[in-house]
Amino acid sequence: MATKKLISVDFEVFGIVQGVFFRKYTEQQGRKLGLRGWCMNTRHDTVQGQLQGPQEMVVIMKDWLRNTGSPSSRIDKAEFKNEKDIEDYTFSGFSIRH
Repeated sequence: MATKKLISVDFEVFGIVQGVFFRKYTEQQGRKLGLRGWCMNTRHDTVQGQLQGPQEMVVIMKDWLRNTGSPSSRIDKAEFKNEKDIEDYTFSGFSIRH
């Protein structure tokens, strides 16, 4: 039986992404795509987090973080780091950290 390849990637989104429900929309989009992970505001006015899931869904989410975001946000750039294959999830769902 073929199993889908799972990957994990860290992200940080720059621009106007705080005070515009960016985390809430990120959580909703992540759950809609069946991803697991988390997101949070940083002291540098960015939103960062981690995504885990099937590679094709992570690709869709990366595009969403780069180009869509929440309706009131302005995304200047999104950075993705530490992308790696994982054997299993380390998160049970997608959450907002405080």
